[in-house]
Amino acid sequence: MESQLAKGPGSEKTVLPEVKQGDIEILENEIDKMEDNLPPLSSFILPGGHTVVSYCHIARTVCRRAERLIIKIAEKFRIAPVNIQYLNRLSDYLFVLSRKVAKDLNTGEIVWKP
Repeated sequence: MESQLAKGPGSEKTVLPEVKQGDIEILENEIDKMEDNLPPLSSFILPGGHTVVSYCHIARTVCRRAERLIIKIAEKFRIAPVNIQYLNRLSDYLFVLSRKVAKDLNTGEIVWKP
């Protein structure tokens, strides 16, 4: 995907890998598998509890930031919608992965209490 976004004018003949709908489906299937073994969310959770869990949350926020930037870029340039969809699902995947890692490491989740 990043190669598609970095492709400049005049590089139309360059063949680069593309994100496909099947890539999004793979992420969705992996999210579903992980969620099958996690308790349902009843409130917001905060990043933390373990270093690896925090890394998953950091990766998720970077992914969300990239998604917002690509949406902004898409206002001026043609961006395949599948690229935006993929980043959206990837950030969801990283969130669920953080929950799975927390469970696997038996660190629990930090619940946000307003």
